[in-house]
Amino acid sequence: MKALLYKYGPAAGFFVLLAALWETATRTLQVPHYLVPRLSSVLVSIWETRALLLRHSLYTLQEALIGLVFSVIFGVLLAALIESFGLARRMLYPLLIASQTIPIVALSPIMVMWFGYEIWSKVAIVILFTFFPIAVGTVDGFRRTDEGTLELMKTMGASSRQIFRKLKIPSALPSFFTGLKVAATFSIGGATIGEWLGADSGLGTYTKRASSMLRAEAVFAGVLVLSLLGIMMFLLAKWLESRVFSWRRNPPE
Repeated sequence: MKALLYKYGPAAGFFVLLAALWETATRTLQVPHYLVPRLSSVLVSIWETRALLLRHSLYTLQEALIGLVFSVIFGVLLAALIESFGLARRMLYPLLIASQTIPIVALSPIMVMWFGYEIWSKVAIVILFTFFPIAVGTVDGFRRTDEGTLELMKTMGASSRQIFRKLKIPSALPSFFTGLKVAATFSIGGATIGEWLGADSGLGTYTKRASSMLRAEAVFAGVLVLSLLGIMMFLLAKWLESRVFSWRRNPPE
């Protein structure tokens, strides 16, 4: 119990303080509810529309998870290609970096034109948001391979495949999971932007409709739920990381 309080107590206390300041400021300053609603009103809105929010949340979460899975597959494959072939490194890595100079939001309408208003246009936008940190993180992880160990394995006659599987992949895992945690958080934002451009379901659609009707409480409720989904995605990536690296904390006897 003490360990949990020490680890999570400061963050929990800070969130409680922010919540108290929000509620107190909106009441004391008499801020119009259509600009910044009271936190209590937002929480009431969440409770009253919990079934609707749950349905929209599951749709957004589905888009984020599918897009993130594709980003992991494409990002890791590209990173492995860049690491394994010098020509691919010289040709593809600069293009990977240059791709981020194009605003992703500007590409989002193109995804809608290509894939329509079904789920796959939102998945494509999630991939645009999440592919880069996974690919770059994995590439950087490969480059952090210990040179001494690499030379030792070559001296002992290890093949390129053995070196890649037994040395480079374990070396890249920490950087890969760093990119994955960033991408997992971005995935919810990518799904939301896709829903803003056109969708029948999802929290992006929910907040867009609520905003058009000037229902500030519903808009803030949707934003809070989106924030919780982002935290959930981050914690999921962190849990996967802890499972992969569990052997470090519990080495075999």
